[in-house]
Amino acid sequence: MTHAGLPHVEPGIYEHFKGQRYEVFGIARHSETEEVFVSYRTLYGDHSFWVRPIAMFTDHVERDGYSGPRFRRVE
Repeated sequence: MTHAGLPHVEPGIYEHFKGQRYEVFGIARHSETEEVFVSYRTLYGDHSFWVRPIAMFTDHVERDGYSGPRFRRVE
């Protein structure tokens, strides 16, 4: 699935800037609004499934001395 003008998010293992890891399955589009989300699950705790707007998933974070991507692919 391609989404013109949106960042590309590959399936794989990503690390959140706070250190937790997640398995990304891919991107999905909302059936009513057509908003694009990243679908993933936690690789800790209950291994629950989540979605996050693609813009939020791929944004740049500046917090507590950290400056970089919110999530970065590690595998």
